Amino acid sequence: MRVGCGIADVTGVAFGNGMMGYSMPQQRTGGIHLRLRARAFIVDDGTKRVVFVSADLGMIFDAVRQAVLAELSGSFGSLYGEQNVLLTATHTHAGPGGFSHHLLYNLAPLGFHEKTFRAVVTGIVAAIGKAHDAMAPGSLAFGQTELWDASVNRSRPAFDLNPLEDQREFPRAIDPAMTVLRFRQGSTDVGAISFFATHGTSMTNTNRLISGDNKGYAAYRWEHDHAGVRYSDDASPFVAAFPQTNAGDMSPNLHLKPGTGPTRDEFTNTQMIGDRQFRAALSAFSSARPLVGGVDSRLQYVDMSDVAIDPAYTPDGKPHRTSSSAIGLPTLAGSVEDGPGIGIPEGLRKPFASHDRRIVVLPSGRLGWTPNILPLQIMRIGALYLVAGPAEFTIVAGLRIRTSVAAELRVNVDDVLLVGYSNAYSQYVTTPEEYDSQQYEGGSTLFGRYTLCAYQQEFVRLARDLTSRAALPKGQRGGASRKVLRARTVRPRENGTYGQVLTAPSLSYPPGATVVAEFSAAHPANAMCPNYVDVEHHRDGRWVRIADDGDWETRVAFTRRRRRIIARAEWTVPADTCAGTYRIVYHAREGSRSATDAFVVGP
Repeated sequence: MRVGCGIADVTGVAFGNGMMGYSMPQQRTGGIHLRLRARAFIVDDGTKRVVFVSADLGMIFDAVRQAVLAELSGSFGSLYGEQNVLLTATHTHAGPGGFSHHLLYNLAPLGFHEKTFRAVVTGIVAAIGKAHDAMAPGSLAFGQTELWDASVNRSRPAFDLNPLEDQREFPRAIDPAMTVLRFRQGSTDVGAISFFATHGTSMTNTNRLISGDNKGYAAYRWEHDHAGVRYSDDASPFVAAFPQTNAGDMSPNLHLKPGTGPTRDEFTNTQMIGDRQFRAALSAFSSARPLVGGVDSRLQYVDMSDVAIDPAYTPDGKPHRTSSSAIGLPTLAGSVEDGPGIGIPEGLRKPFASHDRRIVVLPSGRLGWTPNILPLQIMRIGALYLVAGPAEFTIVAGLRIRTSVAAELRVNVDDVLLVGYSNAYSQYVTTPEEYDSQQYEGGSTLFGRYTLCAYQQEFVRLARDLTSRAALPKGQRGGASRKVLRARTVRPRENGTYGQVLTAPSLSYPPGATVVAEFSAAHPANAMCPNYVDVEHHRDGRWVRIADDGDWETRVAFTRRRRRIIARAEWTVPADTCAGTYRIVYHAREGSRSATDAFVVGP
């Protein structure tokens, strides 16, 4: 077996770009707190090869996937393609949006943002390229544990409608499973994939700084703090990904209000929920057992708007059919536990006697605003099966798919994971019972009451194809929206003052204090840099970078003042910082540098 891991930046436009996740048009990027990254893993068993990518994004859209596959084809020919590449998102709600080709998902970000789209595609391809270059003989191990204090069920009225046998699988109405894949080359650990279900909503809808949210921090905590990775300098870093599973009704806001879990500060919440995931993952990683077996993958495009469902998969034992994707009224309510919408209460539905309880407010599929045809994929890595779904699945919906697939494969259900937010995006999938309550998730289940039943049936077909080693026809992929809605292009205004220090740091700071400096800035949409801010330490007669705007202790915020763009750099001095001389460096453009005067850090 050969394995390889790689990581690359997918941050996008850091100022003025509509953000993705909360559907709030006024929420636009205003800087960076934690850079977004794509993490790629390749496994080759000598006969077949698979690629798994987890990206710090709100969603993976089909437009991104098709562009990534096109670039991979140009660089690697047929080595990486539709069948063996799985792209998934961590579902951070604190990243730039506007990188879909379907109109509905570009409305809140106020259009399609070409530069963010290119940053996402280029970064994912770069991560895969680095993993490809890093491949070497290696091995895999598999570990599992449980994490009970990083999630809560935000849709309990819907969950409680499920049969008792389903509810008993989740005693506290959450999915505590933490599943970890450990990657080694020889005797050296090179990476880990840690699957766990909790929403990327620790950062609230009032935040404007780009962040990977709790999963981004969990990855940073492992890579930077534990493994010593320095992103701008390390050629072969340890790569730690924290993808989602069935997180549709799992919230990190433990007190069921935005920004309330475990504390009332969104940055602290992000850090604490992320740290809990890191610690649980490290425990499973440390006790992981060897994972044997080869790799394989199957993908099929399915028109989810017109699936005839066999009675074996429906709760009433009768045949049913899905319908074209449509937005239900509770979608406009938002999730009041994570990000409220426009004030409409959840639970609004048609009279119970109607066939479909949903009150439709937008026939998005018929308009071409959301996709009807979606990619469904199952990837096998050793004895672990990843069921990649293009939506947000509730924990019971995930359980039913896993159970159906495990039965077809004749494996233990714990060896099958439902990996949501994969390859495309089509909002939520609830059980028929949950759908009836028309909470936010049910109202956002696009293809009607029997959406989950259709997924169960189609994934079983994929599983059957995987075991028979046959070549199931992949189907016809869907097209883009007829109305992409492009964002206004920002025009650069060169005035020759970029990088000028406007506010200088004080002369000295104790550990724990926050250093502040302000600079005249170029608009980040016109001057996208690998990093805008560095912190440098003077030692051994030279300046050495010790942190940048991808680190937890730093922030860079952009504002307009009298038609000028101002970059405000902040560095909170870590408690273990060495006493000495430091400075803040700002990059107005790639290749340019402006530095403050030196300041002293000491007790």
